[in-house]
Amino acid sequence: MAHRCSVRLAIAMLSILTCFSAIGCTSTEKEAVPTRVELETTGEQRSPSLTPLRPAEKMTLTIIYDNNEYDERLETAWGFSCLVEGLEKTILFDTGGSSEMLLSNMRKLELDSQDVEVIVISHIHYDHLGGLAGFLEQNHHLTVYLPKALPKSIKNIVRDSGADLVEVHDPVKICENTYSTGELGTWIKEQSLVVKTTKGLVVITGCAHPGVVNVVQEAKKLLKDDVYLVLGGFHLCWMNPLQIKGIVNGVKKEGVEMVAPCHCSGDLARTIFEKAYGENFIRVGVGKRLEIDARQEK
Repeated sequence: MAHRCSVRLAIAMLSILTCFSAIGCTSTEKEAVPTRVELETTGEQRSPSLTPLRPAEKMTLTIIYDNNEYDERLETAWGFSCLVEGLEKTILFDTGGSSEMLLSNMRKLELDSQDVEVIVISHIHYDHLGGLAGFLEQNHHLTVYLPKALPKSIKNIVRDSGADLVEVHDPVKICENTYSTGELGTWIKEQSLVVKTTKGLVVITGCAHPGVVNVVQEAKKLLKDDVYLVLGGFHLCWMNPLQIKGIVNGVKKEGVEMVAPCHCSGDLARTIFEKAYGENFIRVGVGKRLEIDARQEK
């Protein structure tokens, strides 16, 4: 128990050191994604070989940790976690801030932690990786994809648990049709998840610190396809209406068909996105399940 508490304290302290940049953030879209020249010279992970041969036809996304309510049986708290099922591997994207709440919500949703084969952590903040150590105590027979920029102490948590560790810098294939964007951004390095489906790309963001428009642009460059859905934190809750409308326009300009903002997106941004997207806006919160099936109409 003492070891577990010390692990959590270490993660929390490291997260706090980077949170100050997020608190005052009002213009995350200013962080530019790499240019095409940079993409061609950073290594083979950005090569066309990343493109899948056959896109996924069906997948399920379940929000299991969020600060927005949806399923009244579940607990809410500041943070984010999404379970991705139906692909070659079952993926847990982020682990929220508390393993107890994460695992409790999974049980209430009749989701088995032992089914998770991959964990992807988006970035250093505690509300996205605070549940990692506790989850690995329940299931360490998996692979964890961490941004390379994360400190050694967090990587050691994964290694000491017995799980396999992959340090991500450039884009990398996680399993068939499923990729990490690689580390994006400057001050806060963050990776997002991209799934190639027959409807288009599905992009899952933790907080989108590098800017949600930039993440969308990077996903499109990486897999040479349009974006069907963006789900997750858009990091807009500190922005004013004019700034948010600029981001909404940017997302629409990139041709994103559907949006499902939650976590740090903020109520104002969700309202503005809903007005702009109409029936193609999906209001999500903890417990919401999204079925993406090419054989069905949306």
